[in-house]
Amino acid sequence: MKYGDIVENLEITGISSEGKSIGRHDGLVVFVKDGVPGDVADVMITHKRRRFVEGQVHKLHTTSSNRSEPFCEHFGTCGGCKWQHLSYEAQLTYKQDHVAENLTKISGLELPQIQTIIASDKTTHYRNKLEYTFSNKRWLTKEEIGSDSVLERNALGFHIPKRFDKILDINTCHLQADPSNEIRLVIKDYALKKGLTFFDIREQHGLMRNLIIRTSTTGDLMVIVQFFETADQTIEKLMSFLKVEFPQITSLNYIINQKKNETFHDQEVICYHGLPYIQEKMGALTFRIGPKSFYQTNSEQAHKLYQLVEKMADFDGDEVVYDLYTGTGTIANFVAGKVKKVVGVEYVPEAIEDAKVNSEINEIGNTAFFAGDIKDVLNKAFVKAHGQPDVVIADPPRAGMHADVIEVLNQIKPAKLVYVSCNPATQARDIELLSGAFEVVEIQPVDMFPQTQHVECAILLELRK
Repeated sequence: MKYGDIVENLEITGISSEGKSIGRHDGLVVFVKDGVPGDVADVMITHKRRRFVEGQVHKLHTTSSNRSEPFCEHFGTCGGCKWQHLSYEAQLTYKQDHVAENLTKISGLELPQIQTIIASDKTTHYRNKLEYTFSNKRWLTKEEIGSDSVLERNALGFHIPKRFDKILDINTCHLQADPSNEIRLVIKDYALKKGLTFFDIREQHGLMRNLIIRTSTTGDLMVIVQFFETADQTIEKLMSFLKVEFPQITSLNYIINQKKNETFHDQEVICYHGLPYIQEKMGALTFRIGPKSFYQTNSEQAHKLYQLVEKMADFDGDEVVYDLYTGTGTIANFVAGKVKKVVGVEYVPEAIEDAKVNSEINEIGNTAFFAGDIKDVLNKAFVKAHGQPDVVIADPPRAGMHADVIEVLNQIKPAKLVYVSCNPATQARDIELLSGAFEVVEIQPVDMFPQTQHVECAILLELRK
């Protein structure tokens, strides 16, 4: 089997955690882009690997009842919403299945029944943050490549999957509510009309580099424009134009970043107009979000997630709680009113400063936040200084918890551990490592990212008696 071959009448029987559907041909696994379980299709082979092949639907013979018509013109090229062709009900089913499969197979533990996944009320326009890239190397379609026309090569949009140097120009993105699309299109139009240069990531030149738009349920709106070159007058004119054109922007910022990558946590953010932050409401709490702050990108679903964490912990009011990987202290501050004390630990110092501010503006006096690598900070001396935790909440990055952190948790033995993860595979690995001291009591998946294969999962573990 080689590139370009057609596998006829392949039955799509499943879907992987990476989002591609699965079929089998003569015992060989075939991963199919944009297939849906229940489809029967002719599949063209696009890649050959040692143990499997990859392909895409060439001709559809039988259409699955779970297939849905994609609503975005960029579907299939943009890698952002891989499951638009799946009905939302099917998305939820497969996410729940992936949680069950990962937790069962990888942990090897006997687990309680997994609760029905918590759906998102919004399946579009649910993100509060989007990041776009300027490029002078727009992704071209096959038709454009074969055309003799003079093509506009500048683009403002998203990276093509696995192609760091190619950007898909975006007309409409359905992930963020208005005026997000209008702001992006107006900035791009302004840059083209004024002859501003778009960034060339390979050659490392060009003025316009990156655009971030952040929104909140309070109506606040943050725009951050990232430039590669220093051009004071040009930058001033663009910022002034945006201030007038979009009076609804409450925080207008820019950055001059001459590094080889777009990350800006070590760069100065200049607030050109408005406040240097936006605010988000969650229940009775207000959270201040700066340009460098992390905040869950689905605000409304994050509220459900934090309510779930609180419910699982079932506080009686006298607990000492450790919130590991606390970020800007959203979970810590959310539960603070229900407990005696919350101790938050986070690797990023700027996030810890945000967490302290969020406690301050909400008049929360029973939190303490510390910056540092959790595997170095969390030890017996730290516990002695800040109190034995009755409950530990952990929401680590996709890589999961470090083995040293797990070892300390097994030693200090809190009565309850609520483990939130966006990666069921590493979560499964970690609960197996915790199984000597803790048993899994409850498992609750949460859909934070509709139209994608990603899934969040909260697990309650209790100390073995």
